[in-house]
Amino acid sequence: MIDDLETFIAANQNVINQAIVEKVQSAMIPPFLKESMLYSIKAGGKRIRPILMIASAEAFGGNKHDVLPAAIALEMVHTYSLIHDDLPAMDDDQLRRGLPTNHIQFDEATAILAGDGLLTMAFQVISEAEHLSAEQKITIINRLSEAAGASGMVAGQILDLKAEDQAIGLEEMEQIHHLKTGELLIFAMEMGAYIAGASGTELKAIKQCGKHMGLIFQIQDDILDVQGQESKIGKQVGSDLTNEKSTYPKLLGIDGAIKERQKNVDLAHQALSQANISNSTLAFLIDYLSNRDQ
Repeated sequence: MIDDLETFIAANQNVINQAIVEKVQSAMIPPFLKESMLYSIKAGGKRIRPILMIASAEAFGGNKHDVLPAAIALEMVHTYSLIHDDLPAMDDDQLRRGLPTNHIQFDEATAILAGDGLLTMAFQVISEAEHLSAEQKITIINRLSEAAGASGMVAGQILDLKAEDQAIGLEEMEQIHHLKTGELLIFAMEMGAYIAGASGTELKAIKQCGKHMGLIFQIQDDILDVQGQESKIGKQVGSDLTNEKSTYPKLLGIDGAIKERQKNVDLAHQALSQANISNSTLAFLIDYLSNRDQ
């Protein structure tokens, strides 16, 4: 049980921020490209995915230093995806976390290459981790490729784009969000547990929890797009409506979206109970993510 979740989150955000900036800063990258990569890295992300990985590892007896390379790599992949999502050909967003998006601050070509640089560097970070075995590196790289690639996050993004201007059902929307958002959250929790030595049964339960965490995260994102404060969420309220995206409030109404969020909160807690870690920091993070305001 953790006394102060905010302290836990802030402390681990600092660790992740410092480690990822140092990795990019020390790499042999052309200065202008490095500036663009660091711009998005330093834009104030919540670092939810690496924090979930750390919490998952600690729940099974591991520690943050064991998972730090995988956590850094994961945040690099996530940041690349945000840079590309904001591009005119995708979501065409002008603001990200209250700042001009990468392609606005620099230019489209630089933003694309900054994303490419972060994506490919992620796998280098894992491969160079001295304390991970060759088998662990292969497993982590394989799962990250799967979660972020054409059968995971990229698949979710293309399905999301194709669903614009179309009426889709709850099941189809859940599949989009499971791929687009949930796969990286599942990867975070699964690999944290894996590196810490969790059993096959425990990994199965933690993956199920991650699936529900992904839906909680996306439903709350959709709710905040309707009810959030622009100063807190760092982008224009109502951007999903403007882009004619399929969202939970659009499909179910606000009350229905809140009920759907609670259903997944309950199922996520059930999965933690099956893994015998119901009193871990992960349990507090479930409630934190379901009630976040940014």
